[in-house]
This record gives sequence, C-alpha cells and structure tokens, in this order.
Amino acid sequence: MTFGSGENEGAVVKLNADVGEGFGAWSMGDDAALMPHIDMANVACGGHASDPLTMQATVRLAKQHGVVVGAHPSYPDLLGFGRRPLPMPHSEAALHMLAQIGALQAIASAEGVDIEYVKPHGALYNCMMDDLELMAELMKSLAESQFDVPLMILGTADHEAHARMASEIGVQLLFEAFADRRYTPEGRLQSRAIEGSVYHESQQILDQAERIIGDGSIITSDGSVIRIPSDALCVHGDNEESINTVKEFRKFL
Repeated sequence: MTFGSGENEGAVVKLNADVGEGFGAWSMGDDAALMPHIDMANVACGGHASDPLTMQATVRLAKQHGVVVGAHPSYPDLLGFGRRPLPMPHSEAALHMLAQIGALQAIASAEGVDIEYVKPHGALYNCMMDDLELMAELMKSLAESQFDVPLMILGTADHEAHARMASEIGVQLLFEAFADRRYTPEGRLQSRAIEGSVYHESQQILDQAERIIGDGSIITSDGSVIRIPSDALCVHGDNEESINTVKEFRKFL
C-alpha cells in the first residue's frame, strides 16, 4: 500500500479506524458497518481490548474488504481501556508494544495478511506525543524488531522534528489527523475528560474532515486556525455519528 508524505497538497489521505475492540462476548463499535468504507484498520491486539478470536475475526473482515491491517497496541490496561497512563519505564512500554504486535502478526499471518503499520492506542499514543523520550524508545524498538513497518503518530506543528528523529532512528512515519476530535491550540487532542472533546454531530465531523483534507488546517478549541500534516484521517468506530458520516468522506477523499 502506498501512503502519503504527510503534506496535504497532492497527497492521498487514507481513512482509518480503530477496530476489533471487543473482548470475548462483549463488542464495541460496529466493525462490520465501518470496514467497507475505510482503507486502514487499526486492530486492537490485547493491551486495551481484544482477544485471539476477536483479532482473527477482525483480520478476516479486513481481508474480505481489502483493508490494510495495522497493529493498535497500548499500555497493558484492559480495565481502563488503555486510556490511563501507566507509570513504567519507557523500555517496558516498548516491550508491551512489541508483544502485542507479535500476537496480532501471528494471527494475521495465519490468515495470509501482513501487518503494515503500527498505531499506538489511547494513553500510550498521547504520552508518546508529550514525551519525546518515550516516542524515541518506541521508534527504536520498532526499528530493531523484525516488523519493519511505519509508526503512526499525531500530525502536529512539530512534525518536522518528529520526522528527523524517525529518520535518524530508521523508522518511517505516518501522520494522522482526527475528524471527530477537538484539538487544542497546540495541535494536540483535547482530553476526553473535557466536554465537547469528541464530536457527535455529523456536520462537525464532516466540516473538520473537509478542512483537513482540503488544506491541512483545523479550527482549535480557542477558535484559532493551525495547519497539520496528514497521511491518514481517523474516525472512531465507537462513535455512532462517525459511522453515519463515514460514507460522506468519500466525496472529498
């Protein structure tokens, strides 16, 4: 699969979603409804959600629809759905990431599917963006592993510094933007603990997606406009309104 360069002008932005986030008899989101309309599936691999049967079913669903599969590892926090930062050495967090990628890769390979990128989940994703030492450790672990796949991170105003670090370590980056999340003036995702951080109105989601894809800009929580790079645009499968609007994205993707 060919990814973009992070620069919006002339680049092809791929639509991605977090999927396979059920556990045993419990399900989250409507993966069957979402999968036909996305390009990239961020598959949970046991840290915050999922189990072997759920991973297998999700990989099979992605394969059925020709969707690229990526690993979606997190802090080992099933109870908190991976949304709580866990105090642990960076090397330990990186090891948990590798173990989860390996679990998904084993299941995917049995289905004839390759893991083509890694996108950290929840608190691990946000902590990585706030802590460059953690980001570097995740990059190094990925570079030294057998996986040889890009790391997906949030596209911010600091993307050039992130790209330089990745180049020095030997990892390719994919920059991601969010259609259904509010951004801070610093270009980070506003905490879910703050009301209004997740958009639930279809027009809000569509307007933000169109701005991101059209000129690489977003309107932040204080009304300011900033530019961000994006190779991939994320919608959340556990956000019902995101699923309802995902078909509309195809009009300007």
